[in-house]
Amino acid sequence: MVEWGDGLVGIILVSHSKKMAEGAKEIIEQVIGDKIKIKVAAGTSDNRLGTDVFLIEQKVLEIFDGDGVLIIPDLGSAVMSTEMAIESLEEPIRSMTQLADSPFFEGAIAAAMEASFGKSLEEVKQAAENTRGMKKIA
Repeated sequence: MVEWGDGLVGIILVSHSKKMAEGAKEIIEQVIGDKIKIKVAAGTSDNRLGTDVFLIEQKVLEIFDGDGVLIIPDLGSAVMSTEMAIESLEEPIRSMTQLADSPFFEGAIAAAMEASFGKSLEEVKQAAENTRGMKKIA
């Protein structure tokens, strides 16, 4: 069994809404369990809707253990905040932290599933990004 921190890519959900990100995390943990490393960086420091570059950076530093971190943002400015946070990181953390271009929830659950199997950062990112264009109804 893979244990937390044993070769697992960490995942950070970056959202404007803490409730939305916490809800996504809750569903993912129900499906996969608690063996994956997943954190939420959502809302502003004064509890408004928005994103916070410093909070994203803090969560990366908390979760990084050498296996890489995949960040999944919800909307446009979450992407900008995440890019700024990644730029502020030092090596080797910066090069091992990537941003996924995926739907928020579908990408997050696909990435979490792959991470739970001990897949590489590139494989976890690809799983998230492969959810773009996924049909929910046949």
